[in-house]
Amino acid sequence: MKVLILGGYGVFGGRLVELLGDVDGVEMLVCGRSLERAQTFCASYRGLARVRPLALDRTDISEALHAEKPNLVVDASGPFQDYGSDPYDVIECCIAAGIDYLDFADGADFVFGVSAFDERAKAAGVAVLSGVSSFPVLTAAVLRKMAATMEIHAVEGGIAPSPYAGIGLNVMRAVVGYAGGPVKLLRDGKASSAPGLTESRRFTVAVPGRLPLRNLRFSLVDVPDLQVIPPEHPSIGDIWMGAAPLPEVLHRMLNILAKSRARFGLPPLTPFAKLFHAVLNRLRFGEHRGGMIVRAHGRAAGRDVVRSWHLLAEGDDGPLIPSMAIEALVRKRMSGERPESGARSAVRALELEDYEAVFQRRTIVSGFRDGHDGGTIYRSILGPALDELPAPVRDLHSGSAERRWTGSASVRRGSGILARLLCAAFGFPATAERAPATVTFAPERDGERWTRTIGGSTFRSHQSVGTGRDEYLLIERFGVARYSIALVRAGNRLFFVPRRWSVWKIPMPKPLLPSGESFETEIDGRFAFDITIRAPLVGLVVAYRGTLEPEAGPTFSDVGREAEPVS
Repeated sequence: MKVLILGGYGVFGGRLVELLGDVDGVEMLVCGRSLERAQTFCASYRGLARVRPLALDRTDISEALHAEKPNLVVDASGPFQDYGSDPYDVIECCIAAGIDYLDFADGADFVFGVSAFDERAKAAGVAVLSGVSSFPVLTAAVLRKMAATMEIHAVEGGIAPSPYAGIGLNVMRAVVGYAGGPVKLLRDGKASSAPGLTESRRFTVAVPGRLPLRNLRFSLVDVPDLQVIPPEHPSIGDIWMGAAPLPEVLHRMLNILAKSRARFGLPPLTPFAKLFHAVLNRLRFGEHRGGMIVRAHGRAAGRDVVRSWHLLAEGDDGPLIPSMAIEALVRKRMSGERPESGARSAVRALELEDYEAVFQRRTIVSGFRDGHDGGTIYRSILGPALDELPAPVRDLHSGSAERRWTGSASVRRGSGILARLLCAAFGFPATAERAPATVTFAPERDGERWTRTIGGSTFRSHQSVGTGRDEYLLIERFGVARYSIALVRAGNRLFFVPRRWSVWKIPMPKPLLPSGESFETEIDGRFAFDITIRAPLVGLVVAYRGTLEPEAGPTFSDVGREAEPVS
């Protein structure tokens, strides 16, 4: 199978070549205006599939199609918002030559307009799919899954690329081109528009049981979803999609420029494209992780519901996601599955299961959350991941009434002066082996008071569900100190990962954030805990570990089912 890739050595085209590198029987023509760059790219390529450089400008596509006779053309060049007076020339040439066509188009108008070629494509037996990328293919697949159990009234979400992902110049030209310009969308059930990058919302991408991304600022972007998703779901009256580029200071500068253009009628910001491209690709710091969120508001079983889907991608795997839709379609074609003839958006090209199949080869995870997962603190934060933990851990965190667990614990204190002062201030227990331990849980003011007694020492904290920038985090207060903690499941352990902290409501520097490996699990059928608290400049403050069992009465998981025999 021969695949001609326009922009083959660019950001998206190059990643597609990487993704298809293990597919035997595929030859990829890496095309672009610079033969030297195409040759350099091919020389550095390592893979099973064959690659060949080809100097080709999209305006000369007709001659190349007749000379090379590819089975498929992929347009990965762009910017699709700036294809001039004849934006669909490549599509028309592919139809005339009887060659299937896919593209990475991110321009909503471009993707929406492709259907004008539907009859011609069908008559020629050619499949033309536009917008074959995360927006809108992945979004649409997620919403179809949600729509099976709810009526969707409003959709919001966006993509949060890793700061190390890199961005192509053509993508940057597209973004600054519509910044402050009208972006078509649906609002209150009516066709409307809003200036691009002038509206912002904050989301936390948090796959259940995984370390979430930090709460990020997303700004309105012009993506195909805004126009091609609503016709798929007639009940949708509102749709909003954004992006969360980092660093946030540069993001906010783009917001200011976009608002200035919208307010004062300034020309497009395209002249700033190279500047922003250079800065974004140099200011790289923070976590090398990316994500995506889709949140749907609607009705199910006679009540209002909010459901969300989250995706997390680690390291260099995140930047590959926009190219995975075409990867999946090429793999399907190699196995004999070809899209039906016709020209249309790629909104129904793949199902979520197709994406999950390619995600499995990468460090990419996803999961759904239900806005009504609540009821207990840990259920609200962990969602379905709570069910994957050992029964004693589930039982301890599933109760909502006052309860008491007892057992024993061993304690080790830090030996330094600062460690001893901190232990005294918080009431941490003295060093001991297998001391009696009791933990009482009492509902209190939108949360739960934990009173821990080990040996003769008692210390207390208040736990609650985080909101706002602490969404999907556990909030634990020890007196005037407040900690925001991620709950992360790894096998049969539940880890507590500190993310930020404050004292007297004043945010504290991250380098001073206390840390230490702390987790809960099961040992011999009992709830087990292993807590270590370390502090910068101090070292070990305290570490305590032990096991607990409910003092009396049935556990939460026993309610409503017959007692099981104890082995």
